[in-house]
This record gives sequence, structure tokens and C-alpha cells, in this order.
Amino acid sequence: MRDSDNWQDDLINIDDSITLHSIHERYVDEIFALVQKNKACLRMAMDWPQYVLSVEDSRKMAQGNYLLHHRGYAKMFLIFQQQKMVGVISFNQIEPTNKVAYIGYWLDKDAQGQGIISRALQAVVEKYSREGMVRRFVIKCIVSNTASNQVALRNGFTLEGCLKQAEFLNGVFYDQNIYGRIVEQGDSLSRSAQYTP
Repeated sequence: MRDSDNWQDDLINIDDSITLHSIHERYVDEIFALVQKNKACLRMAMDWPQYVLSVEDSRKMAQGNYLLHHRGYAKMFLIFQQQKMVGVISFNQIEPTNKVAYIGYWLDKDAQGQGIISRALQAVVEKYSREGMVRRFVIKCIVSNTASNQVALRNGFTLEGCLKQAEFLNGVFYDQNIYGRIVEQGDSLSRSAQYTP
């Protein structure tokens, strides 16, 4: 992995300003800085930020996710706007047999409200459904996370149910909404048609 000659970068160009780069440890300083900047906000919706205490923590995360990404058990992309890292979108887990992917995402507080996550989400859904790797896409988020629930609803996901006390966060168990979207290989997807700001 440290051999730059063997480094693979799955690049997705969304538009002139937004690109997705697959995870790699070359980005650890930027990842760590972005997590620290947004840690207070992130901890309101996710458990893992409290454990990111050093650049080395981000390095271990990047190394592990690089292997999962290129072996097809997960996918992690760093979101860049105007060549500046502003967030992450990932398939936290892929079930290859079932062709199911569980989606996670977060965005720098200064980049929110511009539709960036929606465009990134549509891009990864389009890519991996077209390639036949995934047909069922799933988003799970706590009921009180209004922004994340709205991302799912705006992007063609259907609320399939509510899992009672399914997520432990900051010492409390929260109810969790589960959203699904099925896209068959070959289905025509138009990001502009699917995304509603």
C-alpha cells in the first residue's frame, strides 16, 4: 500500500468542482484535520469520531478501508470541492451475494446546504448499480438526524421501517430509520432528474 506505483485511485468526476477520490493514506492529514474541525457536529450523529485522537488513528482507518475498498467489501470515497476535501461518502459494508450496500456520509459544516452529498450519493449509486455490484442500497440513520433523513428521501430512497433502539450513541439508545432503494443493472439514472434540492 505504501508503494505509490501500486496505488489505485477510483476517481469519480461529478462536475467541474466536485470529485470523489477513493480512500488512501496519502490523505490522512486532511482527513484528521476535517474530523477534528467537525467533531462536535459528527458526535451528534455518529459514535466513531470520539475515538479519532491522532493522525495515526486516521492512518489506521485509511489503511483498513483501502483494503476493504479494493477487495469489494466496502467502498470509501473522499469528497473534494474545488480540490479541497469536504467530506466522505461510503458503502460501510457490501454484501456481495445479496448485492446490498449500506451507505454512510458526512460533510464539513461549511459545505452543507449545497447538495454535495446528494450529488455524491447519486454518483456512487449510478456507478455501482451500472457495474452490477450493488442493486439494493440502504441508508440507516437515527430518527432525530433530520438532515440525513432528508438526504435519503430527496434521493429516491423509501422509508422501510423504524428499528427501535437500534443505535447506541453518546450513552443513549436511539430509534433508527431504515431506507432502501433498489436499482437494477441497466436502469437509466439521471442525477439531475433524481436530485431535488
